[in-house]
Amino acid sequence: MSSLSAAPSASGRRPVLADLITRPSARAQAFALDAGLVVAGAAIVALLAQVSIPLWPVPITGQTLGVIVVGASLGAWRGAAALTTYMLVGLAGLPVFADFTGSITAVAKPSFGFVIGFIASAFVAGWFAQRAWDRKPLLAFAGFALASIIPFLIGVPYLAFILNNVLGADYTFGQILEVGVLPFILGGLIKAALAALIIPGAWALVRRVDNSKS
Repeated sequence: MSSLSAAPSASGRRPVLADLITRPSARAQAFALDAGLVVAGAAIVALLAQVSIPLWPVPITGQTLGVIVVGASLGAWRGAAALTTYMLVGLAGLPVFADFTGSITAVAKPSFGFVIGFIASAFVAGWFAQRAWDRKPLLAFAGFALASIIPFLIGVPYLAFILNNVLGADYTFGQILEVGVLPFILGGLIKAALAALIIPGAWALVRRVDNSKS
């Protein structure tokens, strides 16, 4: 593991959990490490996507928890890459979306906009982690709650477009909020709180291990 006392970069970037893995000096090996972390992150989100409560048009899943944890653990760019990988392999047909689904036809589902939004959400969670917001539960919760809002900024307009323009429904703005926002507020806060326990808890464990070596 690398030292926790590593100084921030000129841009203010602090190490995230994935940076504690010793990075190979060879470029090809370093790329392989990053690729492995990205694939592992996509796999975690795919696994949590199967923790699902069926609702229409958008199910409640564990994806958001996975998105935040992966983004915070990997950092902004690797986190975004992991969620991009998740989206692309699902569109390619691997059953990684909720209820073990996956197909190019997913783009016509009202919920697909949220999958797109996960990419930006992971980036934002990673951005906060790279500024050490992931070290303390309260700061982590604030950053992760903000990151949890991002999928709605993309997902809700996408939901409205698919429902009203593709499927021919006639949902009002209020009805869109009823099916695409309100059912997810409490769960989103709970998942942000869980992430705000998991990531700072991992850092606390790392510090304990480092202290035991000194």
